[in-house]
Amino acid sequence: MRNMKENQTITYFIIKGISDVPELQAPIFVLVLLIYLVVLVGNMSLLLLVCLDSHLHTPMYFFLANLSIVDMMSPTVTLHKILLTFITGDNMVSYLACMVEIYMFSSLTAHELFILTAMSYDRYVAICRPLNYKIIMDFKICLLLATFCWIFGFLQYTSFIWFVSKISCFSTNVIDHFCCDLVPIIEIACSDVTILETLSNTQGLIIYFIIPFLLIFSSYVFIIRSIMKIRSTVGRRKAFYTCSSHLTIIILLYATLIFQYLIPSNSLGSKKLHSLFNMAIIPVLNPFIYSLKNKDVKTAFTRKIGKCKMNAFCCIFEGSVTRMKKKI
Repeated sequence: MRNMKENQTITYFIIKGISDVPELQAPIFVLVLLIYLVVLVGNMSLLLLVCLDSHLHTPMYFFLANLSIVDMMSPTVTLHKILLTFITGDNMVSYLACMVEIYMFSSLTAHELFILTAMSYDRYVAICRPLNYKIIMDFKICLLLATFCWIFGFLQYTSFIWFVSKISCFSTNVIDHFCCDLVPIIEIACSDVTILETLSNTQGLIIYFIIPFLLIFSSYVFIIRSIMKIRSTVGRRKAFYTCSSHLTIIILLYATLIFQYLIPSNSLGSKKLHSLFNMAIIPVLNPFIYSLKNKDVKTAFTRKIGKCKMNAFCCIFEGSVTRMKKKI
């Protein structure tokens, strides 16, 4: 393995990957490839379903379509090196490519939190202000919220990347991770990273973690209070059911981020496991959670499948009739 001398400026990094054991490389490749394919198929299917079915042209599914786009982009950014390393045997990544990967993944994670916050606001309006829902959550407002999530998520992390690019030297060029991430880069830096750590602990923690959490928490405080005022048990169950998918995704994502970044761990393997869960498993779970726990999605899927079967039957029937006419 090529390594750099201590305190030397580098032009490339070496990604160690999930495991150093040669016998595990093939199973890891197959597992990551399957996860990535499931992510693409699941989220692309949900995205197409939202786009093609007019019954799903609502604010909730508009934000869900944005979430599906993020869930396809994030694993593409982070997991590609595992697949490429197994195929080509090259585990090196250029300095510039590593910076781009850190920027893209961090921005997409921030955007996902912002989109989930926008979805919590949508659920708040739907349950607490149902009579004004169509007026408040019109298409312009939804488009404005989604645009803000994309721009703000990608704009704010430029300051992080600027400070990372100013790191003058590293103790090694080996990143003991399966992708380029901000924390491993800080750990191998031998120059002063006080400003970067302060920025990470303030701007990163407050803007990208605490503020979205507080907004989501506040929305659900009002949602739960409104649900409890509903006298009918069936009505309360129905109101809570509309939020269950969104709430499940929020709990999974925040739990993973807390274990990955906020809870110290002496085990490098556990850190990689938490990162893999955040980068790969959650994008897999999101479309299935919304498909299995959402009646509208299941109904739309059934409707489209039935329509496809009907079209196929019509094509077969018309072909049979045409062949019979030719014989006659």
